Amino acid sequence: MMKFANAISKIEINSLWGGHKHIVWTLRPDVNVLSGSNGAGKSTILNRLIESLRTVPASGEIVGTTRLGVKIDFEPADATCIRYDIIRSFDRRLVGGDKLGQLADMRVNTELDWQLYLLQRRYLDYQVNVANRMIELLSSGDPATREKAAEAAAQKTLFQNLVDELFGETGKRIDRHSNELSFIQYDEPLQPYLLSSGEKQMLVILLTALTEDRGHYVLFMDEPEASLHFEWQKRLIAMVREINPNAQLVLTTHSPALIMNGWEDAVTEVSEITV
Repeated sequence: MMKFANAISKIEINSLWGGHKHIVWTLRPDVNVLSGSNGAGKSTILNRLIESLRTVPASGEIVGTTRLGVKIDFEPADATCIRYDIIRSFDRRLVGGDKLGQLADMRVNTELDWQLYLLQRRYLDYQVNVANRMIELLSSGDPATREKAAEAAAQKTLFQNLVDELFGETGKRIDRHSNELSFIQYDEPLQPYLLSSGEKQMLVILLTALTEDRGHYVLFMDEPEASLHFEWQKRLIAMVREINPNAQLVLTTHSPALIMNGWEDAVTEVSEITV
């Protein structure tokens, strides 16, 4: 029987860079920031880890095995699998390919558009799950459940308030009467695909955190500061953790701004975990 982990506790990667280097990285349960100079191997380490997770068998169990030279230890130690999400930061244009061929919505033109397109479905599912929980709580007849029902909807409201605050300078706000995620700008409807690259990037990150519904999971991000305003970079980690305090963040960065608000101790240099 599968048992989901709360976090990744340790990563070992053998034979990186043609067998000349090995990686041993002990992770924190909350935030882990991998830093290093250009070419140090930050993205290589993250990509190798993600690639190994993607080769998991249909059973979903990955404990006790080394896949593609990667060994992963969990917390708790007897867990056999883990939930995770991956966010890519660069808003490259989709050129032909299978993705566009499968879409009826031709507004999806870039990698971030594609991520938003996939997240729309998750957002709808998330809202249904929250609504069902609220109905179950309110129908129990217990007065104490009213507070729990309010808590069930609180994270969505928090997400909406954060996005409205971030985008408010340009007159944008979430349309709270729409089931899908859409916006209003100066009283005119605005689809998320028409946002700037930085706005799409922030929206993808925060929406991913929201739709995990306060569950334990790992959020991998490769240089999430791309296209983000300096002030947004400083607040990014805190906002993700506020929306989902159970998320374990594993990210690479070149930006000092990401760690300025109290996350300096979460930084690991590539040279420190290379043996």
